[in-house]
Amino acid sequence: MKKSRFTETQIVGILKEAESGIAMADLLRTHGISGATFYKWRSKYGGLEASELKRVKELEQQLSEYKTMVAELTHDNRALKNLIEKKL
Repeated sequence: MKKSRFTETQIVGILKEAESGIAMADLLRTHGISGATFYKWRSKYGGLEASELKRVKELEQQLSEYKTMVAELTHDNRALKNLIEKKL
């Protein structure tokens, strides 16, 4: 997937500019983005503050770590069950 040339904080800043009343055509031209990109960003990041965005990213990272731990524990559990069945 292509990496955006804007950070998420910058994206939130651009969305705040749009909320402040700047003309859409001027905003898009100034930042060099398309209307589709802007509306995609607005659907994903609309209403978020920079601090909230940081918190969401931290929670996503934590969730990813938990999913990895659950997968490892499930694998270990299945291995132990198979071992017990073979001994019986």
